[in-house]
Amino acid sequence: MDLLELRGKIDEIDEQIVALYERRMDISRQVAEYKIGTGKKVFDKAREEEKLRKVKALTHNEFNSHGIEELFEQIMSMSRKLQYGLLTEHGSIGRLPFIGVDHLYEEKARVVFQGAEGAYSQAAMIQYFGDKINSFHVDTFRDAMIAIDEGSADFAVLPIENSTAGIVSEIYDLLAEFENYIVGEQIIKIEHCLMALPGTRTEDIETVYSHPQSLMQSARFLNEYGWQQISMQNNAFAARKVADSGDKHKAAIASEYAAGLYGLEVLVKGVNQSSTNSTRFIIVTNQKIFLKDAKKVSICFEVPHESGSLYHMLSHFIYNNLNMNRIESRPIEGRNWEYRFFIDFDGNLSDSSVKNALRGLREEARNMRILGNY
Repeated sequence: MDLLELRGKIDEIDEQIVALYERRMDISRQVAEYKIGTGKKVFDKAREEEKLRKVKALTHNEFNSHGIEELFEQIMSMSRKLQYGLLTEHGSIGRLPFIGVDHLYEEKARVVFQGAEGAYSQAAMIQYFGDKINSFHVDTFRDAMIAIDEGSADFAVLPIENSTAGIVSEIYDLLAEFENYIVGEQIIKIEHCLMALPGTRTEDIETVYSHPQSLMQSARFLNEYGWQQISMQNNAFAARKVADSGDKHKAAIASEYAAGLYGLEVLVKGVNQSSTNSTRFIIVTNQKIFLKDAKKVSICFEVPHESGSLYHMLSHFIYNNLNMNRIESRPIEGRNWEYRFFIDFDGNLSDSSVKNALRGLREEARNMRILGNY
């Protein structure tokens, strides 16, 4: 039998597979209609696991057994997507506990940021809320989350990602820990400056203070010198420490605004190696609200420690035509080698495709949470 004949036989089999697939999906549609009428859940993990065992037992070698498992996992996944879609069409998708609003805040809103006066977080706050906002600052990111959690502030401004140094992992962990929600974001350009007491020369400097990420972003510049580098909670704290020390052997890396605020002299501007260095800040509140024209959704969830688990969760975005633009993972405390995944994707909580995807994720993932729509 030549190649053309073999390919012809494959084509015949493929036509049968397509016909059987469509027949199976038609029956899945009927199953969905039954579940809608009886209130049964779409995802039945025990039923699917038993199905996989049965179809694998029909094969004759390990290679085919593995292939059939993957094939039927996909078929059952598609069946669930069809059923979730029908639930949406019948109005059975349920309401999400978030309220769409036209405006996030009023002039009397109180905002908290981490750091001291002159911090980049303060600059991000002013760009987002304006310079007449009622604000205060705290020492740590956790303090900021506690402030909005307890109601002493309406919003917090927190850095979540830098274009050079990457994510601020502590913020991701705090988002998972606290029942607070992202309602906005602000990106600001970062230009780090080396600063010290007036009259200081670079050859006088022995120690440089700054936030760990700022030291990392300025590593190329700092590597030219043998200065001791000391991490601080915030760049503005570093500038204030140098100003209070009265010591010309100390310098800080912070913003030009912080230098002016604390009476320091800028020795070198733009010490960060990237001229396009930017930081993305998120605006967080303890209210389940979102702007009606919001365009990005953030969620987090956990998955079973099994092969293919994450792939199946991500398929909800694929089959609902949702553009996923970020995925990060963080270890789960107390559970070695298990991870929580954070995902950003385009959409609005009022969109049917978003509701459909979230319903599937809620049923199939562990501890799925909507972190915000902004």
